[in-house]
Amino acid sequence: MGNRLAGRVAIVTGAGRGIGRGEALLLAAEGAAVVVNDLGGAPDGTGQSTSPADDVVEEIKKAGGKAVANYDNVATMEGGERIVKTALDNFGRLDILVNNAGILRDRMVFNMTEEEWDAVIAVHLKGYYTVSKPAAVLFRQQRSGRIIGFTSGSGLRGNSGQANYGAAKAGIAGMTRVMARDLGRYGVTVNSISPGANTRMTATVPDSARERRAAVGIQGAATQAVQRPSNPPEQVAPMVAYLCTDQAANINGQIFAVAAGNISLLYHPVPMRTIFKDDIWTVADLVRLVPQQLMQDIPNPAPPQQAQPAAAPS
Repeated sequence: MGNRLAGRVAIVTGAGRGIGRGEALLLAAEGAAVVVNDLGGAPDGTGQSTSPADDVVEEIKKAGGKAVANYDNVATMEGGERIVKTALDNFGRLDILVNNAGILRDRMVFNMTEEEWDAVIAVHLKGYYTVSKPAAVLFRQQRSGRIIGFTSGSGLRGNSGQANYGAAKAGIAGMTRVMARDLGRYGVTVNSISPGANTRMTATVPDSARERRAAVGIQGAATQAVQRPSNPPEQVAPMVAYLCTDQAANINGQIFAVAAGNISLLYHPVPMRTIFKDDIWTVADLVRLVPQQLMQDIPNPAPPQQAQPAAAPS
């Protein structure tokens, strides 16, 4: 493949399947030694198995690369620290961290349990922190390093039935921007990917939910890009590998959408429209001006529906 990452050591969390697997394989093909982390659970986070991580390690080694498996849970601080320690114990250093681990527990917010909320936040958002914190300590000391997170259209635009997942993914986007400023002075870059790909996790989303989202114009990045019958998870890996190279040393604090052959640089939230007044606004002012100026031609993404009349008794 290439040799752009020769001599470097990478951690990829959630690397046993899907997008993470593709990243681990490509980073290894580019010369990096890889810690393949995966708890080996189901898409909802339940269960555990060593097979997914072991299989990817074996695949890398058969291709002539270097890899070691790790089965720790990113949802705990101890797990995150052990993942980083695995890199140091086996390869003596760490240069790249790709925070890919995630689960789904979709539910409308009015039906979502506290456990469903906590589990998704713990893996995605806390998991981004638990591995990034010890990695950042090392990167700051060596004055180099790459951290890549994974956000989502659910957090950047919103998907129905994903309050937990969307909140976590929006948090990852925010953490990416902040950590880029915390670490950039030390030669460390922090960026995120918003992927669109067919994976084991996306396969768990019911067709009925997809139809509801499409009906109100909420679609994933994959459907906004080039339409393809297959949208394999491996297509995300090249952008991840590129962001780990020396050639991407000045790309920091950015979010890229990667889907179906399209790569887009996403805007940070910036003012779209502004109304001004020298004095304090009154509610009467806002009743008049907000619809006319701030919100003109801006649709409600989920307008209220008329209640269906009750059927007449037979």
